Amino acid sequence: MIGKSGQTRDGIRIHQEVDFAGMHKAGALASKILDDIAEHVFVGQTTGELDRLIEAMVNDAGAKSATIGYRGYQHASCISVNHVVCHGIPSDKKLKDGDILNIDVTVIVDGWFGDTSRMYVAGGKPNRKAERLIQVTHDALMIGIEAVKPGNTFGDIGHAIQSFVEGHRMSVVRDFCGHGLGRVFHSPPNVLHYGRAGTGAVLEEGMFFTIEPMVNLGRAETKVLADDWTAVTRDKSLSAQFEHSVGVTATGVEIFTLSAANKYHPTWG
Repeated sequence: MIGKSGQTRDGIRIHQEVDFAGMHKAGALASKILDDIAEHVFVGQTTGELDRLIEAMVNDAGAKSATIGYRGYQHASCISVNHVVCHGIPSDKKLKDGDILNIDVTVIVDGWFGDTSRMYVAGGKPNRKAERLIQVTHDALMIGIEAVKPGNTFGDIGHAIQSFVEGHRMSVVRDFCGHGLGRVFHSPPNVLHYGRAGTGAVLEEGMFFTIEPMVNLGRAETKVLADDWTAVTRDKSLSAQFEHSVGVTATGVEIFTLSAANKYHPTWG
């Protein structure tokens, strides 16, 4: 049974059964925006134009962007191309054939935050290495989600992701992680995408958080550029990321940001 409203465990808020509906509504809009932006990802397109379209979609839905104004950020999305790990700032730079990019969107609907990201490719199918990276990253996310159920730990999630990724001779980024959310954008816990099984806080029904592994073809190390936002791989290797917002249920997990059109992955023909 879910605890009283506002109750916390290890600083992690325990939400009520009624709160799941709010998260599903916010998550559905964020996911639909990522569904709808797919047709606008093409060679010659700019990430700035993609962001403009996303902002219009958010406004047309009567929702609010969680990122515009957040710590001075002025865009409705983060768009991370090729060796950019996360927090890529939209610009007038044009996409080239074979570019891979992560688009990350967070919306606020009736006070609830929906946060999700997925990978896209400019110019059709990616090259073999990029395709394999994208597939492994997506599979790692879903394997991490499979570890979500009451009684498991956050370490179980990280261990599942890390074991899978490293088994494919790729690296899990350690400098960034998932986070709690609900009626706030970021809150405890920090959801690491690596770790030891059986460690960390115990999962309980009513916990809401994101799982968003970033996976590099090369080494795990990153650096943040002078703009204080853009994180890139130190060795310039390709990076990919997928993100879902989830809630712990009595028997397992609900994903709030599933694509109703089943477009989450793959995003090429």
